[in-house]
Amino acid sequence: MRLTIVAGARPNFMKIAPLIHAIERRSSYASSFAGLRRTGKATEEREGLKYRIVHTGQHYDPKLSATFFEELGIPEPHVNLEAGSGTQAEQTAGIMLGFEKELMAHPSDLVIVVGDVTSTMACSITAKKLNIKVAHIEAGIRSFDLTMPEEINRMVTDSITDLFFTTSHFANENLRKAGVPEDKIFFVGNVMIDTLLANRSHFIKPAIWDKLRLKEKGYIVITLHRPNNVDEPENLRKLLSAITGSAGSLPVVFPVHPRTRKVINDFSPAALRSCGLGDGQSLKLTEPLGYLEFNYLVERAFAVITDSGGITEETTVMGVPCMTLRNSTERPETCTVGTNELLGTDPTAIKPAMERLFAGEWKNGGIPELWDGKAAERIVETLLRIAE
Repeated sequence: MRLTIVAGARPNFMKIAPLIHAIERRSSYASSFAGLRRTGKATEEREGLKYRIVHTGQHYDPKLSATFFEELGIPEPHVNLEAGSGTQAEQTAGIMLGFEKELMAHPSDLVIVVGDVTSTMACSITAKKLNIKVAHIEAGIRSFDLTMPEEINRMVTDSITDLFFTTSHFANENLRKAGVPEDKIFFVGNVMIDTLLANRSHFIKPAIWDKLRLKEKGYIVITLHRPNNVDEPENLRKLLSAITGSAGSLPVVFPVHPRTRKVINDFSPAALRSCGLGDGQSLKLTEPLGYLEFNYLVERAFAVITDSGGITEETTVMGVPCMTLRNSTERPETCTVGTNELLGTDPTAIKPAMERLFAGEWKNGGIPELWDGKAAERIVETLLRIAE
């Protein structure tokens, strides 16, 4: 079976990495992966499976260097379609045009897409119009918030997918309600957690640890990037003020997303002070961190405040209290089972949550079923059965 594995942005590579590792582990050939890495070629036959990695180039990310792929232990992509940015329509069209040419030049039996970025949807549509089957890893997750582009990507992708690999019982039930046949749904677990567990012993202490004199469980980490939280300056100011105002003596470490940095750079001096920014104040802005460095911080944090979905999964597995500044989540298991709590986007909800945290009243949480680091193995087992 010829597989085309698609990644559109840096987080996608963290999701396909365990899949590639699982295929490699099933190798019935003596050729070593070291040799594969030296040649820089990703296509090898593995027990009836061949794979080709396609990077759509949806996002330009300077951190997608050879070092990044080396850290993940995967070969660099065969091709970068260099679709680039633009409006939602421009980006979708660019990806589809590039991916169609790719599939025409390199025929595939199955296109594997992950997550919910624009590339996920665009490549699924392109494949299906060429009569190529599609497998969706992280199928069935839903926020039920159509103001989120990611939700539209999920819904469209799942409406034309052939094989649905799911992370939770919530996702399974969403697919059943949409009429997906039971024999097309494969509950395998969470590939992002595969990557987390595989790399947990290799987390890297970032330079800011010593620079800020951080101590384990002695600081709070925040990440904010969603438009409804960061694009309106006064709203962002209120959120940051509420966080730093209720953090007590703990420093608040904020690896700043570029879109958020632009807004903060335009704050007045008074607005900066009210957020806790300045000499001797609690809010500590840093540049974005790599995967291994960021999770080193998260694992040792007293708590995390975020509007990211993926981070809520990682905090759940690492047992770190997490507050999500969103009105909906596509990962409800992080709340019902894990350490996450959905606070909404009203800044006034932050203080009472922080009071419960400091009072030692935050839930301990557990780990959702099959989030055990073996999701990719289950996916490969399924693909091998289908390929027989």
